[in-house]
Amino acid sequence: MFAHFSYSQSKPIPLYDGEIPNSKKAPKDYIEDTDSTGLISNVTHPTITPYLPAKEKATGTAVIIFPGGGYSVVAAGERTAAITRAFNNIGVAVFELKYRLPSDDIMIDKTTGPLQDAQRAMLLVRKNAAAWHIDPKKIGFVGISAGGHLATTQGTHYNKLVIDNKEGISLRPDFMVLVYPVTVFDTLIPSGTRETLIGKTPSPETLNFFNNEKHVTPDTPPTFLVHAADDTVVPVQNSLRFLHALALSKVKTGMHIYQNGGHGFGLNHPNSKDKWFEMCCNWLEENGFLTTVNLK
Repeated sequence: MFAHFSYSQSKPIPLYDGEIPNSKKAPKDYIEDTDSTGLISNVTHPTITPYLPAKEKATGTAVIIFPGGGYSVVAAGERTAAITRAFNNIGVAVFELKYRLPSDDIMIDKTTGPLQDAQRAMLLVRKNAAAWHIDPKKIGFVGISAGGHLATTQGTHYNKLVIDNKEGISLRPDFMVLVYPVTVFDTLIPSGTRETLIGKTPSPETLNFFNNEKHVTPDTPPTFLVHAADDTVVPVQNSLRFLHALALSKVKTGMHIYQNGGHGFGLNHPNSKDKWFEMCCNWLEENGFLTTVNLK
């Protein structure tokens, strides 16, 4: 499969060859749909879509993008296109993940499905790195909003396997870039993302498992965070508390907080001259994940 697709660009690749783990037959009315704004719902067949940089620009670095959508939809395609193009422009390969959304209709355990897809995406990208001319030690995550929760779940639980990994391939991302991410599952902080994934009355064990700030260790990947202080959809406490946990564990960390901007501003903040992507690139270069890049 990968020999065929490795030189193709922007064509979705199925995550699983054959049976999809933790799945059950979808009801007849559970049909994948992409609306006029690009929001994808009712995902039953997860995919990754490669966007490869021009050969003369390629650095060997890659990112897997986890789009947002509150675990209710996947906000991919045009909603992440600007970030994808920006990474491609500096020579970074991008793999966009279309992951299954938690649903009792199609999953045996709805809390596990998205994490299985995250682990499988990392396994496939790292396993097939040579075909895409990628350095297997420079594969990071870009988690956006609820996609930041999925990225940090994998980034802090990479040793807790929920997929087959007979070859023992490392599922740890080498770095994470988190854009207004959900990282905290605290019942005192309102979160539709939390309720969609684990329900309104989760067990203490389930709540703790997905409260990712609680699982940061010195081996958690270096992380760059972006947030707006006035975000009312995903409160800035999510980034601040994750940053605090990273600092306590002495994990290399960078962060930019905009004084305003709300939620969902994407690549270009409309009210500020500060460019978070440029700061992120400088941070990646400082930590050895990128060679010198030209942002123009």
